[in-house]
Amino acid sequence: MPRTKSAEKRLRQNTVRRLRNRAVKSVVRTQIRKVRESVTAGDAQKAEAEYREVAKKLDQAGARGILHPNKVARTKSRLQSAIKKAKGVST
Repeated sequence: MPRTKSAEKRLRQNTVRRLRNRAVKSVVRTQIRKVRESVTAGDAQKAEAEYREVAKKLDQAGARGILHPNKVARTKSRLQSAIKKAKGVST
């Protein structure tokens, strides 16, 4: 347990930030899952629409330091290539 006032405040701040970061990560993972489900269903247009949303959320998470910028770039690249692959198969 914290012994000083500053340590108590730090504990409160860390708790709030941890919960906020967890919520952001959860939303991002859900959006990624929606993109992947659309790709497996063969619905490239829906996947593209979902990708636009998840790309924005990923960029925001990367800018805030919630996710590593390289992980953001890697995830976006893999989703984009999956969408392109689905387009080639569906057309």
